[in-house]
Amino acid sequence: MGHEVKPIFGGLIKPKTNTGRIWMVFWLLSLVTIIEVILGIIKPEALVHNRFVGMKLLNWIFIILTIYKAYYITWAFMHMDGEKKWFRRAVVWTGVFLILYLAFIVLVEGGYIYDIMTSSFITKDF
Repeated sequence: MGHEVKPIFGGLIKPKTNTGRIWMVFWLLSLVTIIEVILGIIKPEALVHNRFVGMKLLNWIFIILTIYKAYYITWAFMHMDGEKKWFRRAVVWTGVFLILYLAFIVLVEGGYIYDIMTSSFITKDF
């Protein structure tokens, strides 16, 4: 009697073996990374010039895709999909909120330093 192979994509895809599941997760994460790299190389004008909450849409896409990858790595490779719901949420959402909070702090402080360097009397002392 072997271990049950867990489905991915919320049950939409059910691999036959655990090795197949690992490869599917690998290809999913690779696809997301390839999309990030292509967007970083192409830098579509619509995503670079439009802003949302003070930041380029392209940067928001990078942050969201990176958080998705971190979430999925935790879900699949740390076996959170087999844990109880409260434990999954405690671990995964704590990480997600921490990442969002740190990204917010970096962006706000970076914007402050940029403003100081462009409009202050002392511009080269940083």
